Amino acid sequence: MVTMIFNSDKMKFILQRVLMNILLLCAANSYAITAQQAFSLSVGETDQRIAVLQLVIKEPDDKTIQFLQALSDDSVKIAETRVFIIKGNRGVDPVTGESVSVPASAQDVVSNNRMRGELDAALSALRLFSSDPQQRMAAVKALQKDPDPSKFEVLQKAFKLEQNSTIREQIEIATASILLSSDQVSLRLEAAKKLDSNHSPDTQLLLNQRLDVEADPQVKASIQDSIKTIVSSLIWGERIGALFTGVSLSSILLLVALGLAITYGLMGVINMAHGELMMVGAYATYVIQVLFRHYFETYFDYYLIVAVPVSFIASALVGAILERSVLRFLYGRPLETLLATWGISLMLMQLVRTLFGAQNVTVENPSWMSGGIQALPNLTLPWNRMVIIGFAAFVLISMALLISRTRLGLFVRGVTQNRSMAACMGVNTARIDTYAFALGSGIAGLAGCALSQIGNVGPDLGQGYIVDAFMVVVLGGVGQLAGTVYAALGLGVINKILEGLTGAVLAKIAVLIFIVIFIQKRPQGLFAIKGRSAEA
Repeated sequence: MVTMIFNSDKMKFILQRVLMNILLLCAANSYAITAQQAFSLSVGETDQRIAVLQLVIKEPDDKTIQFLQALSDDSVKIAETRVFIIKGNRGVDPVTGESVSVPASAQDVVSNNRMRGELDAALSALRLFSSDPQQRMAAVKALQKDPDPSKFEVLQKAFKLEQNSTIREQIEIATASILLSSDQVSLRLEAAKKLDSNHSPDTQLLLNQRLDVEADPQVKASIQDSIKTIVSSLIWGERIGALFTGVSLSSILLLVALGLAITYGLMGVINMAHGELMMVGAYATYVIQVLFRHYFETYFDYYLIVAVPVSFIASALVGAILERSVLRFLYGRPLETLLATWGISLMLMQLVRTLFGAQNVTVENPSWMSGGIQALPNLTLPWNRMVIIGFAAFVLISMALLISRTRLGLFVRGVTQNRSMAACMGVNTARIDTYAFALGSGIAGLAGCALSQIGNVGPDLGQGYIVDAFMVVVLGGVGQLAGTVYAALGLGVINKILEGLTGAVLAKIAVLIFIVIFIQKRPQGLFAIKGRSAEA
């Protein structure tokens, strides 16, 4: 007598395998999702679940996509052999789409990282059949970056159904990306030639990876030719990208230096706390963001419109207090002014650490400043950078008009050129000093507001820009707004070009050496003050 003892777990596993084989045989003739397929996608070994997944995506319908999305979102429960999609407080049958009651004993479906990755890839492929052309294009691009042979049939079907010629072309490229790893030499050769027309960094990377393992000399030569063509087309994107980055840096330097153009260029005050005034503007933006997040969530996208004037006013008030309490007693004493403002900068940083903590805080972009324009395959122009460039131009024009066309600007220019004569003409020079310093400080606050949109805000925010700002003012010519603009643009673009050639550290050193040599040859900067000073 022979006794056979079956372990219950082994029996369960064997039954699942039998059920899986039956399911696969049935699915070969019918791809519409069934209750058995939904069950097999939810339980069992990962390999078995993936095998069913590859079958159901070949002929997808709306319910299949909805169920896979629910699996990806962890919104599926199972009770015995029944599967439920959870939507709010109700259950939905994945096959019929009807509302059903969910038993209290239902358990959550758990997917490991591998299964989640397969679900995401499947959903990406299924978006090829979306009614939205942008979603279809995004799905094709994703498959180009990560070619998966299991998606070949899906791509073929999508190509037959697609009416948009541009998307059809991209589907052909995605198909070629898959065929580049084919066992047939002729298909690999055809794929390498086809990828020649897709001038993107992802295609270049894919071809380089294939080149390392390719054995056929003809295919290898074709891949090398395609890589050369792609590299030659991408170089213009890199050049334009470097130029745009340089202009973006220039706009930031301009915003930072415009305040110094008044406080240092027009008033002769060496303000080492200028960077901390920028920090005040950045933290004012952060506070406005927090207030909108808590009290005006619906209007969060408009918080920056409020933050701009608030950051200007906050920094201008701090600057006015600084001028009235300390600097008014130190005019004409540059060394004492430098030391006093340096001490004030340390105090402001410590105050911010006490109020907000030593860690950086994050300021979010409004939705209309997120994303960018895909100008070229390897060139994206971010909206936040473009907005800052436009904002810097607006601030520059506004300040130029203020200095040249308003009564305050006239008084500032008069006090700068000849303080004694301006006082004899009835100008309150002490008040004008306060107004001018507050104006320069407020512009520093605007610079901080702009900087908050491209990076984190912290107590040390201003330290990274104060030296560059002084270099811009000195290089452009003390008291010359036009010189400040040209110097900021030149330094920003040259710095970014040199970074691409020599690295960030050597680029900074090269720029500094250039400025030292330039100032030795032309101490007055790019633009010298015309005429003579009555106080000379």
